[in-house]
Amino acid sequence: MIVTLVIVFEILGIVSAAHAVMSVRTPQGSIAWAVSLVTFPIVSVPAYWVFGRNKFRGYVLARHKELERLSEIIRQANVQLENSSIGPDEKRGAVRAVETLARSPLTDGNHVELLIDGHATFASIFQGIDAAEQYVLVQFYIVRDDELGRELQDRLIAAAGRGVQVLFLYDEIGSLGLSGEYRQRFLDAGIAVRPFHSRKGFGNRFQLNFRNHRKTVVVDGKVAWIGGHNVGDEYMGRDPDVGNWRDTHVRLEGPVVIGAQLAFVEDWRWASDTMPERLNWVPTRADQSDMRAIVLPTGPADEMETASLVFTGIINSGQERVWIASPYFVPDDAIVQALQLAGLRGVDVRILIPEKADSALISLAAYSFFDQIKSAGVKFYRYQDGFLHQKVVLVDDTFATVGTANFDNRSFRLNFEITAAISDSGFAAEVATMLEKDFANARLMGRDEYDQKPLWFKFAVRFARLAAPVL
Repeated sequence: MIVTLVIVFEILGIVSAAHAVMSVRTPQGSIAWAVSLVTFPIVSVPAYWVFGRNKFRGYVLARHKELERLSEIIRQANVQLENSSIGPDEKRGAVRAVETLARSPLTDGNHVELLIDGHATFASIFQGIDAAEQYVLVQFYIVRDDELGRELQDRLIAAAGRGVQVLFLYDEIGSLGLSGEYRQRFLDAGIAVRPFHSRKGFGNRFQLNFRNHRKTVVVDGKVAWIGGHNVGDEYMGRDPDVGNWRDTHVRLEGPVVIGAQLAFVEDWRWASDTMPERLNWVPTRADQSDMRAIVLPTGPADEMETASLVFTGIINSGQERVWIASPYFVPDDAIVQALQLAGLRGVDVRILIPEKADSALISLAAYSFFDQIKSAGVKFYRYQDGFLHQKVVLVDDTFATVGTANFDNRSFRLNFEITAAISDSGFAAEVATMLEKDFANARLMGRDEYDQKPLWFKFAVRFARLAAPVL
C-alpha cells in the first residue's frame, strides 16, 4: 500500500513538475517547483496545487464575462478623464507605459496629501467618512475586531445611518481571524460586506495563493485613500511586541480618484456577483491644486506582469536618484538588472528595508540581493525604529509612488495591488524629506557585511533565495 502511494505521488510529482515548467511565470519559480515536486512529491504536490498557480483564472473569466458592461463604465470614465489628461508631449519616462497598463490616463487637477503613519492616515480617513454624502467604498487586506477596527466600523455605521451607501470588502485570508460578530454588526446596519472570496467556484476551491492586498477607501467618487495601512491596532503602534509601525498612505482628490473607484468596482463584482449602483463617474478637479497623478491597479488576472513591468520602467527612468522603501525585498531578475544599471550610470540608488522583518525567510533572501547588486553602487539601509511597512518609490525630483505593492514575487505576480503614482515636484520633495528622516533612523549596510557572515548563514541565504519565487 505504501509503495503504491509513493509511486502515485511520484507520477503526480512528475506531471505537476511538467505543468510548473509550462505555466509558472518565472524560470526561478519553475525550477524551484520542479525540483521540489520530483524530489519531495508527497509534500510538494498538494502544496503546488494549492499555492503554485500564478494566474487567477476564475477572475479572468469573470472579467471577460462582464467586459462589455465594465468596458462601458471604463469608456465613459475615460471620456470624462480626457478633459483632465496630460498631452503626449508632456509625458516622460515610464508615464506612457503606466497609462497603458492602468487603462486610464495620467490626469492633472489633482491634490495629493502625504499621510505619515497610522494616526495621520486614519484621522484623514475618518474625517472623509464623516463628510460622505452619497457613498463610501472600503477595501482592506487585514481587518481586525480591535480598537481601530471598531472605530472604523462605528464611523461607517454612523454614515449608513445618514443614508450613505456603504460597501465593505476584505480579504478572507488576510482577515482570517475576523469575528462573525464584526460582520453581523455591519449587516444589522444595512451595510453590504463581502470577503474577496478568491476560492469562489469549483475550480478555485483549494486556491489559497491569491490575495487581495489592496487598501482603498473612496468617498463620493471625489476623494480616495491608498497606501500601506491595514485596519489593526498594530498599525497605530499599539502592539508592544512590534513597537513603532512605520507606514505611509496618501489622500487623493481630483480626477485620479476615478481610477481607484474602477479598481474597487471590479473587485466588488468578483466578490459579490453584483455591480455597485449609483456611483459618481464624473471627475471633479481639486480646488487650488494641479498635481498630475494616476492610480495603477495590478494583479494576477492581468495579461502581463503589470507590477513588475511598471516598477522596472520606473527604475529605468531614473537619472539622479531612485529611492525604494519596502518591507519585503525579493525582486525578480528584471528589477535586479534595472537597479544594477541605475547604479552603474551613477544614479543614487537606495533600498530601505526593516532591520527586523516579520518573515525570517524573506529577510534572509534579501541578503542575497544585497550581495548581488552592491558592486553596482546600490546602498541598502535597514530601518531601526520599529517595523518598516511602507511601500514608497521616489525617482529624481519629480516622481513618486505610494501604494500596497512590495518588491517581491507575491506582490508582482500573486496579489491584487494598487499604487498611486504622482508626477509633481512639490509632492516629490515631501516624499524626499520623509525618506531622509527614515534613512536617519536606519543603518547603512557595510559592503563587506555579508562577506563576514558565517558559512551556515550564507547557506541559509541561498536556500531562502531559492525558495523565494514560490512564496
